[in-house]
Amino acid sequence: MKWQWISEFAKKTHIKTGNAILVACFKTFLLILIAFMILLHYSIVMKWIVLTTAIVMYLLVIVKQEKKVVFSTIAALFLVILGAVYPSAIFSDGTSLSANRTFSITHSLFTLINWNVLMIYIGSMIIATLFIYSKVPVRIADFIIEKSPSTSIAIILILAMTGIISIFVENVATVLVMAPIALALSKKLSMTPTYFLCGLAVMSNLEGTATLVGDPPSMIFASFAGYNFNDFFFRQGKLSIFFFIQIGLIAGCIYFYFYFLNAKGKATVEQTHVISIFPAILLLTMIFGLTGISFIPIDFKYLSGLFVFSLGIAALLWYVIFQKKSKSETFTLIRELDWETIFFLCGIFVVVGAISETGLLKDFSLFLAKITGENKLLGFVLILFVSILISGFVDNVPYIIVMLPVAASLAETINVPKELYMFALLIGSCLGGNLTPFGASANVVAMGILKKEGYPMKFPDWLRIGAPFTFVTTAVAAIALYILWG
Repeated sequence: MKWQWISEFAKKTHIKTGNAILVACFKTFLLILIAFMILLHYSIVMKWIVLTTAIVMYLLVIVKQEKKVVFSTIAALFLVILGAVYPSAIFSDGTSLSANRTFSITHSLFTLINWNVLMIYIGSMIIATLFIYSKVPVRIADFIIEKSPSTSIAIILILAMTGIISIFVENVATVLVMAPIALALSKKLSMTPTYFLCGLAVMSNLEGTATLVGDPPSMIFASFAGYNFNDFFFRQGKLSIFFFIQIGLIAGCIYFYFYFLNAKGKATVEQTHVISIFPAILLLTMIFGLTGISFIPIDFKYLSGLFVFSLGIAALLWYVIFQKKSKSETFTLIRELDWETIFFLCGIFVVVGAISETGLLKDFSLFLAKITGENKLLGFVLILFVSILISGFVDNVPYIIVMLPVAASLAETINVPKELYMFALLIGSCLGGNLTPFGASANVVAMGILKKEGYPMKFPDWLRIGAPFTFVTTAVAAIALYILWG
C-alpha cells in the first residue's frame, strides 16, 4: 500500500494502526511538510520554467521570423496561466488559485504591457505613412539634388536626409520612400544602385535610435528608463543619446563619401508635385507636442501616448474627408501598418515581465558583474559588442527588452551611471542591425528592392559595406559616450 510505511512507523512508535484519526493527522502533517518544501523551492522551479519558456520562444522566433507573433503569444499565455508573471500571487494567501490567475491576467494586461509605448507607435506609424503619401520627402530630395554642387555631394546629402527622416519615421517606411530617388539617380548616372540602397538602409537604422519616436527600441528604452522626449537630447545636464547618434551620422557620411567620390556629372530631376503639407504639419506637431508634454508636471503615464494616437486619428480623418478616400482605401492603409510588431511587443512585454519578476534578470546581472570583476570599461565593452553581434542576427526588440534591466542592474552593482550601460546597449543593439543583411527589416527591404531591380546581393556583398559601416559608426558613438558618461 502507498501509505503502508506510515502504519509500520505507527506500530514502532506504539500508535495503534486502527486509530484512524492519528494516522490521518500524521498524513496531513507530511503533506503540509511536502507543501512547505515545494513553496521553499517554488521560486527556483519557476525561474527554470520561465527561463526555458523564454529560450524556446526566442529560438523559434529566430528560426521562424514569420511566426514570431504566434510564438510570443503562446509563451505569454502559458506564463500568465502558470502565474509566472506575478509569482508571489500564487500561494501568497488564502485566495483561490483561480482568483490569483485572474489577477495575473489583469496584471499582464494593465501593468506589464506598456500601452503608452504602443499608442505612440501606432500614432506615429499613421502619421509617417501619410507623410510619405504627401510626397513631401521626395520633394525635399529633389531640392537637394538640384542645389548640390556635385553628384557625390548630392548622394551623401540624400543619405543624410534619409537618416534625418528616420529620426521621426519608421525605418522601413523611410527606405521605401527614398529608394525610388536613389534608383532614378543611379540610372541617370549609369551607376550600380547597390551601395546607394545599402546606404539608405543602414543610415535609417542608425538615426532611428536618436529620439523617442524613431524606432521601437527607443520607445522601449524610454519606457524602461522613464525618459521623456527631451531626455533623449539632454539628461542630468549632459548630452544624451541623440548627440552620440549624430556623431555616428557624421562618421557614416564620411564613410560613404569615399564610396561615391568618383560619381561624376550633375544629375537633373523632375520636380515632384506635393499632395499636401498637412501630414508634415502633423509630424512637426507631434515632435513639438512631445517636447512640450515632457514639461507638464502631471503624473499621467498615458499622456504622450494619447497625444500621438489622437494625432494619428486626426491624420486618418484628413485622409478620409479631405483626400476623399473610400472606406476600402482607408482600411487598406490601416491594415498595412506594422501590426505584427505591435502584437509581438505585447507578448514580449509579458514574457520579459515574468523574467524580471522571478529574479532572473538580477541573477544575470550578478553573473556579468562576476565576469567583469567590477571593471567599468570591461562591462561597457562587453555590453556594446555582445549587443552588436546578437543584433546582427536577431531581432533587436526582444533582445533590448530583456537586456535593459540587466544593463541597469549591472551598472548599479558596480556603481557606475546606469546611462553608460543602457546607452551602450541601445547603440550596440540598434547599430548592430547594420552588420548583416537580415539584422534589420530595412536591410531586408533594401535587398528585396535590389533583387527586383536585377542587382541581387549575397551575404558577403553586404558584409563588405555593412561591417565597416557598423564598426566606424558604433566606435565613434561609443567613444564619445564613454568620455562623457564614463
